[in-house]
Amino acid sequence: MQRRDFLKSAAKTAALGAASTVFSAPTVVRAQVRWQMATSWPVSLDTVYGGAEFFAQRVAALTDGGFIIEPQPAGKLAPGTQVLDAVSQGAVPIGHTPSYYYTGKSPVMTFGTTVPFGMTARQQNAWFYEGGGLELLQEIYAAKFNVIFFPAGNTGVQMGGWFRKPINTVRDLQGLKMRIPGLGGEVMKRLGVTVQTLPPSEIFQALQTGVVDAAEWVGPYDDEKLGFYKVAKYYYYPGWWDPGPSLEIEINLDAWNSLPKTYQEAVRSAAMEANMSMLARYDARNAAALERLRKQGVRLQRFSRTVMDAARRETEKILEEYAAGDPDFKRVYDNWKAFKAQTDRWFSLAELSMQTYQFTGR
Repeated sequence: MQRRDFLKSAAKTAALGAASTVFSAPTVVRAQVRWQMATSWPVSLDTVYGGAEFFAQRVAALTDGGFIIEPQPAGKLAPGTQVLDAVSQGAVPIGHTPSYYYTGKSPVMTFGTTVPFGMTARQQNAWFYEGGGLELLQEIYAAKFNVIFFPAGNTGVQMGGWFRKPINTVRDLQGLKMRIPGLGGEVMKRLGVTVQTLPPSEIFQALQTGVVDAAEWVGPYDDEKLGFYKVAKYYYYPGWWDPGPSLEIEINLDAWNSLPKTYQEAVRSAAMEANMSMLARYDARNAAALERLRKQGVRLQRFSRTVMDAARRETEKILEEYAAGDPDFKRVYDNWKAFKAQTDRWFSLAELSMQTYQFTGR
């Protein structure tokens, strides 16, 4: 009897020991990485700067606190329009910015953000993730700037900006001074506009003091925060130069290659989440902000057909000129153009018909 009790006790002890071995938490040695992130945004813009914060929070969560990224506002680590320079040179390991701030370095950079009269946010994402756009651009960023990038935000179609006077014809653009970046700025130059590229923190003062006569930023939510309605009353739409602009995470390639593979995967996932999150935030917040702006006496104005047609013609000329003189631009442009044409046919059939009926009853 005693022997039987002893055997039962021994078996029970062995089973508990085995269970302890199976279910005990493994010891994980987690790499500790802490980066400072340069951004193009003031803290007050809780959508775009908030997009950088959201990305950083998701990276920290996905790595169980092993990879900490600390976003900093424009001007602290680099001027808002020089984030790419700082990342490319290794002055900071990572940045959050739109690529079309840097078309002066290479016109191909416009494709990372948007092309005038180009793709909607959904088309842009489809091109990046399923149409080969991301791979093409990553190859060029690496070769030209020693940088890898990932889409990490989109505003959706933007407004056409704030003007001190009505713009009815192309002639009304002659001599106008306007803050507008990227390829849209190049189009405006050809239509007679004197173009400036200013970071968001400088736009209000420039508009208020007459350094510029017009300025575009994003849309009602951000524009209200920046106070443009206080110094300009004509609010134009649509932002034909920004039909679906993406913002991006840029990472110095040497810094990227130093990361553990699991941290690289965390960056990829967090960037994609940030890309979706920012678009949802703008879509949710712009409508109410627009109504508040209306109550402030803002005059909504639609660009005339003559202005739109002239801008589109100049856009097409510029794209063809760049493609003829820049092999990298041509390679991306050919892919982008074919993908856009195909998706335009689908969107015009299904999306346009549904939205036309939904929003107008026709």
